[in-house]
Amino acid sequence: MRLLIDTVILIDHFKNIPAATSYLREHQGDIAISAITRAEVLAGFSPSDAALAAQLLNRLWTLPVDERVADLAVALRREYGLSLIDAMQAALAKIHDLTFVTRNIRDFPPERFDFVLIPYRI
Repeated sequence: MRLLIDTVILIDHFKNIPAATSYLREHQGDIAISAITRAEVLAGFSPSDAALAAQLLNRLWTLPVDERVADLAVALRREYGLSLIDAMQAALAKIHDLTFVTRNIRDFPPERFDFVLIPYRI
């Protein structure tokens, strides 16, 4: 596990954006998601379609949010002005020494955050 995949990458995959699907396929053995991402992705599906999405999510490592993550998220939120959800994602990546893979360059410009990777742009 080397990569923490942001929700937007998985949403792109489910929207049939080839770059997202290719990236996930190429790195499938190295991918983790947060419990936050799991909830965000599944919330976007109807109950009947959520089971299909869950099949993919069940193949990925899912990292929980614990006290360490919550405490670091608060510090990151204060320092960088991130939303609480974004700060939790960043905290998970930092605590687990993972690269955070997103295409959210507005909140995570890679020149500001050395643990962020933008794998494609659409």
